[in-house]
Amino acid sequence: MSATLSSSPGSVTLDQGVSPLRARIVGDWTLAHYAALRREVQRLRARIDERSQIELGGLGALDTAGAGLLVELLGRERIAAIEAWAPQLPAERLALLRTVATALDKPDIAEPPRGYAFGDVLAHIGRTVAAIWKQQRALLGFIGLTLQTLLLTLPRPRRWRLTSLAVHIEQTGLDAVPIVALLTFLVGAVVAFLGATVLADFGATIYTVNLVGFSFLREFGVLLAAILLAGRSASAFAAQIGSMKSNEEIDAIRTLGLSPIELLVLPRVLAMLITLPILTFVGMLSGIAGGLVVCVLALDISPTMFFTIMARDIAVSHFLVGLAKAPVFAFVIAVIGCLEGFKVSGSAQSVGEHTTSSVVQAIFMVILLDAIAAMFFMEMGW
Repeated sequence: MSATLSSSPGSVTLDQGVSPLRARIVGDWTLAHYAALRREVQRLRARIDERSQIELGGLGALDTAGAGLLVELLGRERIAAIEAWAPQLPAERLALLRTVATALDKPDIAEPPRGYAFGDVLAHIGRTVAAIWKQQRALLGFIGLTLQTLLLTLPRPRRWRLTSLAVHIEQTGLDAVPIVALLTFLVGAVVAFLGATVLADFGATIYTVNLVGFSFLREFGVLLAAILLAGRSASAFAAQIGSMKSNEEIDAIRTLGLSPIELLVLPRVLAMLITLPILTFVGMLSGIAGGLVVCVLALDISPTMFFTIMARDIAVSHFLVGLAKAPVFAFVIAVIGCLEGFKVSGSAQSVGEHTTSSVVQAIFMVILLDAIAAMFFMEMGW
């Protein structure tokens, strides 16, 4: 046995001879009959006012589209007070009509005023400066937290993470020796070629030895090693800690009563403090070796003469100045990498963004600090 469901389109019947005007709303007011109902509403909307009597006893099916048309036909104020004049309607229909009336009663959202090109540029610059200031404040706070944890941990040897420290020394130091040595060797050769090309016009190619030795002992050795570690180790720190953050492993560490700074940050910072001076020394030797090869093959300067000139003209203070910058660079690189890892919000995209940010920030800070140190040492005459 089957029943056929019929759907009668909605309509509005007006009693012309009655004052005030009486309107009977009957049939189904649904999306299926929207086009016909829309024409009916537009035809009768001007004739129905607040004095008109409305009868909804014959109202059939009702959905959101039909409710919107009824609100347009009868007015928002009348529908908002529908319980007073049509209490016979089911509660769900009363609620639907009130909800649609309330939604349609909200004013349209005004479009934001259009800016102008120069103002937009200034606003972007302001937001960027504010973001940089916020970032630097966070970095200073994290540096203070790291130093505090380090000072509390050093007097307690039982809390040292020697195994983790050894692993990070191998990853950040020993594994980076080949790339640092190769890069600084090639840069040393390039510096020697350029120096010989320029100095040949003055008949002073012998001073290529001084150029290579001075530049690598004082600047290039530590700078190239620091930039390589900023791209290699800072990104690794950010990715490792960021992955732990997204997997809620850091929350688990805190739940166990352990300090993430002591467990994750200190071993990485100490490993960088140990390995970057060593890599700086390797970079100095490799850069000088690259310059030596060029001097021997292209300038007819023997190795004996090369090292004699270096020992005579280049003071040990240049080597010490270059080596003294390594721990500072190492600390900044490690702290930035760890901080960006802790900033990860939990998604894979966030891990990638903060990994990239750690590399950019670390390289920028290394070059900035190197420039400041160069001007300071120049003013001090060191």
